[in-house]
Amino acid sequence: MASAQEQKTTPSSINNDSTPSSAPPPQDPIRNRSTLISSPVDSFPDPPPSKTTSTTKGIPVMMRAQTCHPLDPLTAAEISVAVATVRAAGATPEVRDSMRFVEVVLVEPDKQVVALADAYFFPPFQPSLLPRTKGGPVIPTKLPARKARLVVYNKRSNETSIWIVELREVHAATRGGHHRGKVISSEVVPNVQPPMDAVEYAECEAVVKEFPQFREAMKRRGIEDMDLVMVDAWCAGYHSEADAPSRRLAKPLIFCRSESDCPMENGYARPVEGIHVLVDMQNMVVLEFEDRKLIPLPPTDPLRNYTSGETRGGVDRSDVKPLQIIQPEGPSFRVNGHFIQWQKWNFRIGFTPREGLVIYSVAYIDGSHGRRQLAHRLSFVEMVVPYGDPNEPHYRKNAFDAGEDGLGKNAHSLKKGCDCLGYIKYFDAHFTNFTGGVETIENCVCMHEEDHGILWKHQDWRTGLAEVRRSRRLTVSFICTVANYEYGFFWHFYQDGKIEAEVKLTGILSLGALQPGETRKYGTTIAPGLYAPVHQHFFVARMDMAVDCKPGEAVNQVVEVDVKVEEPGKNNVHNNAFYAEEKLLKSELEAMRDCNPSSARHWIVRNTRMVNRTGQLTGYKLVPGSNCLPLAGSEAKFLRRAAFLKHNLWVTPYARDEMHPGGEFPNQNPRVGEGLATWVKQNRSLEEADIVLWYVFGVTHIPRLEDWPVMPVERIGFMLLPHGFFNCSPAVDVPPSASDLDDKENGITTKPVQNGLIAKL
Repeated sequence: MASAQEQKTTPSSINNDSTPSSAPPPQDPIRNRSTLISSPVDSFPDPPPSKTTSTTKGIPVMMRAQTCHPLDPLTAAEISVAVATVRAAGATPEVRDSMRFVEVVLVEPDKQVVALADAYFFPPFQPSLLPRTKGGPVIPTKLPARKARLVVYNKRSNETSIWIVELREVHAATRGGHHRGKVISSEVVPNVQPPMDAVEYAECEAVVKEFPQFREAMKRRGIEDMDLVMVDAWCAGYHSEADAPSRRLAKPLIFCRSESDCPMENGYARPVEGIHVLVDMQNMVVLEFEDRKLIPLPPTDPLRNYTSGETRGGVDRSDVKPLQIIQPEGPSFRVNGHFIQWQKWNFRIGFTPREGLVIYSVAYIDGSHGRRQLAHRLSFVEMVVPYGDPNEPHYRKNAFDAGEDGLGKNAHSLKKGCDCLGYIKYFDAHFTNFTGGVETIENCVCMHEEDHGILWKHQDWRTGLAEVRRSRRLTVSFICTVANYEYGFFWHFYQDGKIEAEVKLTGILSLGALQPGETRKYGTTIAPGLYAPVHQHFFVARMDMAVDCKPGEAVNQVVEVDVKVEEPGKNNVHNNAFYAEEKLLKSELEAMRDCNPSSARHWIVRNTRMVNRTGQLTGYKLVPGSNCLPLAGSEAKFLRRAAFLKHNLWVTPYARDEMHPGGEFPNQNPRVGEGLATWVKQNRSLEEADIVLWYVFGVTHIPRLEDWPVMPVERIGFMLLPHGFFNCSPAVDVPPSASDLDDKENGITTKPVQNGLIAKL
């Protein structure tokens, strides 16, 4: 059971929709400002001041702050309005009835809109976010209306369309009124299939289990109770023209439980092989069926049940004493809607059906230097799981779990288990279901603090005195289940300015059945008649960086660093010399790079205009963790859709419509190299740009006996570390010097910090 503090944070410490009770009330955005400087924003034509604004000493004053930040995820009411607007726009009743809503997501505004919102419309007000101009300040009275983007599948015509809806009077929907959205655009996207939906998965399972030939095939395997049968409707992928997106297809995998009264029994322990099924997901009919080979079901595994207290052949541990996480004064973070402040960090939390957790507007408050931005947007945009067994059906198991299913839509509530400990702030997530209704996943995102051991320690052997700092980190996470696997996605923020991205893999292996006495070199035999194929998991992190950038600036570049061994000679007479060598990645094609642990390779995102106290450009470096590349041959069919896996690092200049490395619709995608591999052929300059990093990291999983019946957590990830960004360790508070306070233009100190001014955390 979870500890007593593993719960939604009480109002005394965190208010879900406002600042914490301990925080002072938000100040007026105009009062108490010594300087207000902004620039006109083309997106918002200003009405005549006499009708819409009042003025205070020549400064236009907004009427009131907005209620919903431009980056906040769509509310349930907004989703309802968007769906109703699109449905009402259908030409005929038949068209409206056949609409299926795959995704409804916020249209994220331009970066200048976000800067304006943070500067003047939402606390903490930060007017310094807008660029300084010679002209007077221009402050619109309101922000542009929020917009929703809908992916709609027409079940009758098998067409996919994209709609943009402006959300004008969302509150009407919450009172039972009519919708007040406005369709901005709609277009049919030819030759694509959108992601599958949970409703389709359930319908596919029912259709297959009712198919007479399937029932006969199961009888030949000794199974007559269809309630025991599990049908996982895997996407067909693209292996030949037969998989073309002109039809919406699934090729299910079949499994079978052994007990009808055990709902938590591991049905994946008994794969049903030798059966080929092809399902038309548009019309929900079986197109092809063949019982190709009678392979006996694996015998019942005594460890198949993983429910606590109900294992067969195992005993639950009883020698573990309670461990409680106690924060008697509450958490150190502060929450205002989706805006988070912790230590010197601040950022916004978002969520999409495809990516799941999104981190926006990451910044660090650096003493007298103020708010220093690091990134506009951080998220995991795709993942691919290719299997290494060439036999049926495993060769076609190469799921695109974000693009074909949706990491966010497969997330689940964290309130039922011990997913997080301590004082927790939960965030709910809202989605549309296939028929256009709104569903809410409560406690979908978890945020909490963790003790992380020692941050720094030193003992002076002469005096015997020691100094030590404990490390604390803020963790924001969500967990999703895709068929048999669980994936936990974590962003950790540290006190020393470090950000860690981590993925935890767990759940249950996807298995295959063996003939008696058979072994297979492409996997591990883990039980009689049962084996686990070798496979890989790849994840793509998209990082829209903004290291030390003001809004509107595009002044970052990427440098690759390798450690080189000095050639023997007069500069290396002792043969011990090595050094770090930097190389500027000047263009997209030059920036297709791979990890190299033998040279400690890493990459630094630098600001081309800002320098630290030693005159070096300020930056953040990406440090790889353990990693790999695809082990499949270069002509493997799944690499047609996943060309982005061929390198660990890609770098592009920001482009609004470049979001998905394999293209928006990888399901049954026949187009070779769509997405990232195509974009970089433009070979755009990266010498000074609005940089986007695409980091591809993965793990090769050779299953062990210990991975059965459940797979212990495996962790992979990477780090973003300050590199010349700070003048001293940000893990300590240092009083600013006089030169610091005078240095208001570039925000960087010019003199070393004096010794003896370090204050304890």
